[in-house]
Amino acid sequence: MTNGPEPRTDVDLTVRVFGMSSDGRPFFQQAYARNISGHGAKLSGIEQQLKAGDIVGVQFQDKKGRFRVIWVIDAGHLRKTEIGVQLLEGQVVPWTGELKKADEAPAAEKESSSSDKDKRRFERHRVPYPLEIQTTRGVATNMRTQATDMSGRGCYVETMLPMPVGTQLQIILRLGEERITVPAVIRTSDGGVGMGIEFTGLSTDVQDRLQKHVEEMASPEDSAGSAHTAG
Repeated sequence: MTNGPEPRTDVDLTVRVFGMSSDGRPFFQQAYARNISGHGAKLSGIEQQLKAGDIVGVQFQDKKGRFRVIWVIDAGHLRKTEIGVQLLEGQVVPWTGELKKADEAPAAEKESSSSDKDKRRFERHRVPYPLEIQTTRGVATNMRTQATDMSGRGCYVETMLPMPVGTQLQIILRLGEERITVPAVIRTSDGGVGMGIEFTGLSTDVQDRLQKHVEEMASPEDSAGSAHTAG
């Protein structure tokens, strides 16, 4: 471990967190990594009662690691509980690839990315959003379903049989009266749970409009939480 504060990379990764809750019951849930480092992360959306010192597992894509909870805060209705976690000795950090990509990004690109995040925060909202999923390669699949949480950049769909990471898709959804077809890709695939989907072909304008529409669909408490946490 380093003696001083370790540099962290701001991200918005969908992860799975599992372990034992304070009442001794096993849990397994979706959460979000808001920033990451080689030794830890800040996770939001935790629905379990946890305390400093608890041990949890965190999975990103197909990699898992065990972490110790360092701090716990109530982050409001939208983000629920946030926790800071530290990687246990001998464990492999699940998001090594994301850290490597951040390190390899040109300085100008990093500045642009940071500026974009300051200007526009795409908070996920837990709203049922109807959509249609079509595969673009291999065996044709046409699935009418709904996302369990949604933002202007992507969504999460709960399904017992998620598609593999990297699967190329077309997502068909409605934005008001407008029917939109957007290229997308599976970023996370959790067997028996669901899959995280990134929209790869939306213009900035449509992303903003979709985010606004999702926020309008969310409950008043969600909207208030989003306004409070937006930068």
